[in-house]
Amino acid sequence: MTDQTYQPTLSQLRAFVAIAEYRHFGTAAARLSVSQPTLSQSLASLENGLKLQLIERSTRRVLVTAAGKRLLPQAMATLEAADRFIASAVGDGLGGTLRLGIIPTVAPYVLPAVLPELRRRFPAMVPHVIEDQTARLLDGLRSGVLDVALLALPSDTGGMLEIPLYSEEFVLVLPEGHELSGRTGLSPSALDDLPLLLLDEGHCLRDQTLDLCRAKDVRPGPVGDTRAASLSTVVQCVAGGLGVTLIPEMAVAAETARGPLQVARFAAPAPGRTLGLVFRGSTARTEDYEHLAEVIRTQRPV
Repeated sequence: MTDQTYQPTLSQLRAFVAIAEYRHFGTAAARLSVSQPTLSQSLASLENGLKLQLIERSTRRVLVTAAGKRLLPQAMATLEAADRFIASAVGDGLGGTLRLGIIPTVAPYVLPAVLPELRRRFPAMVPHVIEDQTARLLDGLRSGVLDVALLALPSDTGGMLEIPLYSEEFVLVLPEGHELSGRTGLSPSALDDLPLLLLDEGHCLRDQTLDLCRAKDVRPGPVGDTRAASLSTVVQCVAGGLGVTLIPEMAVAAETARGPLQVARFAAPAPGRTLGLVFRGSTARTEDYEHLAEVIRTQRPV
């Protein structure tokens, strides 16, 4: 039976939440910026104090026990309340640590303007930026490893709230001299039979492009085994004549300056995406995230 006088520390709770999220001690330790022995000791102290096994660890896998699953939401709520307390103590809801997740097709184009503005507006804030694919960012939000994430909407995730930021069109990027270069008013059917290069699986831009093709009954041509993990790599493959691709408007200036590339644009309503902030519905920081959303809107890439 748990000793009711036992008081877990925030470090112990953070260790438990991170391990439960990543199911890997090394990854959890790296995310918390602690050594793996320190992480293991924090979990052991928590389990000893509670007299409960929260995490089951073997040489091959890490599992959350039934007791761990029962207590995990409360651990997350406790950490969120502590973070809110610290933010209030420094006199600014956006003071202290802010763990911001952001998808790879947004981060390089938004952060150069947003981070300096956040430092100017909220000097007490210490932003921690985690760039990752949508599914892993949502997992991080659910587990409490992240506070808020900048994603393409809708997130279609229960228990989350969303603040829409803005919408942007997709632009067709082409190798120099392509017959569609400079065209406007294109129909999605113009993609028929074109070798359409996509990001690797797990990227939401890949899913959005495929959804567009399905919705408009577009059948792109083959691209062989070409695969890319970043938007920059996809665009450079286009410059090298391997195909064409769709990129968001915010990326056009930066990416098309890196090689012999041209663009074409779709007729209204053009395909595109809506970006927004996503965070847990249980948080007490909705007003803070509204302020964050305002900063991101004002620093929208043009």
